[in-house]
Amino acid sequence: MAQSAQSSTETDWVSRFADEVIAEAERRAPGKTIVVASGLSPSGPIHLGNLREVMTPHLVADEIRRRGHEVRHLISWDDYDRYRKVPKGIPGVTEESHAQHIGRPLTAVPAPEGSAYPNWSEHFKAAMVEALAELGVEYDPISQTEQYTAGTYREQVLFAMRHRGDIDAILDQYRTKQKPGGKKPQQKQVDEAELEAAEGSGAAAEDDGSTEGTEYFPYKPYCGECGKDFTKVTSYDDETTELTYVCTEDEFTETVKLSEFNRGKLVWKVDWPMRWAYEGVIFEPSGVDHSSPGSSFQVGGQIVGIFGGEQPIGPMYAFVGISGMAKMSSSKGGVPTPADALKIMEPQLLRWLYARRKPNQSFKIAFDQEIQRLYDEWDKLEAKVADGSVLPADAAAHARAVRVASHELPRTPRPMAYRTLASVVDITAGHDEQTLRILSDLEPERPLTSLDEVRPRLDRAENWITTQVPADQRTLVREEADVELLSSLDDEGRESLRRLVDGLDSHWSLDGLTTLVYGVPKVMAGLEPDAKPTPELKVAQRTFFALLYRLLVTRETGPRLPTLLLAVGAERVRKLLAV
Repeated sequence: MAQSAQSSTETDWVSRFADEVIAEAERRAPGKTIVVASGLSPSGPIHLGNLREVMTPHLVADEIRRRGHEVRHLISWDDYDRYRKVPKGIPGVTEESHAQHIGRPLTAVPAPEGSAYPNWSEHFKAAMVEALAELGVEYDPISQTEQYTAGTYREQVLFAMRHRGDIDAILDQYRTKQKPGGKKPQQKQVDEAELEAAEGSGAAAEDDGSTEGTEYFPYKPYCGECGKDFTKVTSYDDETTELTYVCTEDEFTETVKLSEFNRGKLVWKVDWPMRWAYEGVIFEPSGVDHSSPGSSFQVGGQIVGIFGGEQPIGPMYAFVGISGMAKMSSSKGGVPTPADALKIMEPQLLRWLYARRKPNQSFKIAFDQEIQRLYDEWDKLEAKVADGSVLPADAAAHARAVRVASHELPRTPRPMAYRTLASVVDITAGHDEQTLRILSDLEPERPLTSLDEVRPRLDRAENWITTQVPADQRTLVREEADVELLSSLDDEGRESLRRLVDGLDSHWSLDGLTTLVYGVPKVMAGLEPDAKPTPELKVAQRTFFALLYRLLVTRETGPRLPTLLLAVGAERVRKLLAV
């Protein structure tokens, strides 16, 4: 049997879960394909919190695959779920256009106006499918609309109806009881943002199908008249499978044979464990909405036994936060999607963010300046991997970020620093010829011959600058010298500018200009250019840097000065700094 290239099970959470899943699979179904699962509801944009629902089992499945085992990663699209509300902030969607469809299956709701897709579900699935392909996630998709309407679960539905009393008894243990005095017991407080983040997996819908004062039925039909699920089963015959329901929306009533009827589904708290048993799922994580007693994952752990199955093993995964957002739009009021993240970062970086943190650890995905620091951290990790100084757990996270069992993800041939690329495209406004000139000057001994060498990272940095950096923070190089500021300088200020300008030609590279801009204040203080900085010298350097920024870009901050000088060009620098 092939072994993983990474063996540090003491430090790598993915390997630890892979060990557990393989052992559990051998206990439950020796020799059979190992099944891991995710569930996603295309009820709106599927965001970066929901991506953890996929990445956690993906990384575990991929490790199992690397070890030579057969494994399937199922992604159930819960597209037969009801349309619960009209999300805000989606172009082509208003209360007037879509409120009338509340209660219908997601696949029966029209797509947003102008969409190329046939229905609501397919519209929101499409972006996620594309993102998962870019991330290298291999999976088997299952449409719950197709499963239910084809009668795939017919025997399971009939079985659930025959055993509705047993199911009801389990659910009743968790239903909220009235305390003496009429007060309900306090629920564990869960952060509202975390609940929003949990939404998007089918697990967010906590319906158990109960109606006070009536017999319990775990099945809910969609109305034959209006197509909605405002229905109540009024009677069911186990022998004939005749089921009668009434729709509270339009008072339509119908009697059908459930052994032949396919327009409905099991309620969520029964549907999920039924599928665990049907698919033989060994591993499936659950979101923050399952942190309290009575959640569908916990209750499902008892109901699955009725169907002859066992609850999957798997962790509860924590909240994924966002630092900085601009020009975002989604049903959750601006929570970005994997597609949004992949516009500003390469797949390897996004995979790494999920791989390096245990599922129960929360983390943030950066859309603000923090993305530059994350990329710096990633590049340092790559360097450590290359020279062999990397720690085992970091090596494992890196390996899972850059490749899957079957292949390595496409990468940027020459991954120049993200912050440098962002600064350059900021200054050049994306002008290819200027960008190529500047980037070639960064390493004169090995100049770029084509921008393709720094793509796709260059494109991601440009997207970040144009979509996430506010206009008032963009870099605008002066057209003409600030004569008033230059004339106000004292002799020391003028001399520092002269030394900088005189040294441009002999220092025209990124490293050379770095030495020059840090060295001028040292020389002005009577020190050697390579002298170690003192607190007083650091103050002088900051003062000098602020002056250069004001003379070049009108503000006292901006891109790193060596990069800025290369971008502006020696001739223009001389013009703007001439005293």
